[in-house]
Amino acid sequence: MNKEQNKLKQRTALLSVGSNTILIILKVVAGIFTGSVSIISEAIHSALDLLASVIAFFAVRVSDKPADTEHPFGHGKYENISGVIEALLIFVAAVWIIFEALDKLFHVGHLPQTNSLDIGIIVMLISGVVNFFVSRRLYKVAKLTDSVALEADALHLKTDIYTSVGVGVGLLLIKFTGFYFLDPIIALLVALFIISEAYSMLIKSVNPLLDGSLSNDELDKVVTVINNNLNSETSYHELKTRKSGPKFIVQFILKVDGNMNIDKAVEIRRELEADIKSSIENIELIIVLESA
Repeated sequence: MNKEQNKLKQRTALLSVGSNTILIILKVVAGIFTGSVSIISEAIHSALDLLASVIAFFAVRVSDKPADTEHPFGHGKYENISGVIEALLIFVAAVWIIFEALDKLFHVGHLPQTNSLDIGIIVMLISGVVNFFVSRRLYKVAKLTDSVALEADALHLKTDIYTSVGVGVGLLLIKFTGFYFLDPIIALLVALFIISEAYSMLIKSVNPLLDGSLSNDELDKVVTVINNNLNSETSYHELKTRKSGPKFIVQFILKVDGNMNIDKAVEIRRELEADIKSSIENIELIIVLESA
């Protein structure tokens, strides 16, 4: 990964930090004015988004450090760690939202102020629009740089789009129907939705930490490139793969004809390694020679 891509990842992470900071302020103000638990739940959701954005920013900075003595395979897994932390934080926030919503549903206290709901509706609309464009940018850069941290951050904002729209629609219904019980019910739906999204993110982030294999699509790409660079004198076996941040780590045994001299075998391995690296970005190869 080149320096320009590294800088792009960091700038994009900072964009998320800035947008989330502004939205938290707007939602907290709207929640105070309206007394709506669903808006407060959205403010908490955005606070977690901000924390996730900060974690993602530091994760992409650290993960781009080159390999060193203590980390010979690089620092890519810091991105996976950040994804796990973000997912767990979402779970915690969702539990808190559920607790508050149930308390308000069964112990009706301060009701949302109907005459101030317009503020909440406008803020939810602004939040949905802002997060739509920021999350699209995050997903685009995440795909370009294969960044788990940015993808996790984009997922945070994607959930915020749906929940903001849901809360906004709910506030409209309360405004025109007077059904105040909809407020905690909407907050519960927000919590359940973000729990499902957090679970998906957790699974995606944990797999590389456990040295799980590449996905089927990624593995097919690696196998195709290897096969395209073999000839009648060579074959391979014991292919092992894993991922560290955006980096593919691939290991296999290259079997060569028993009559081949060592210099030629080493040259074939070198050329194979060069061809694979030129075809697949961010790949770390461990090719062991074996004579048939």
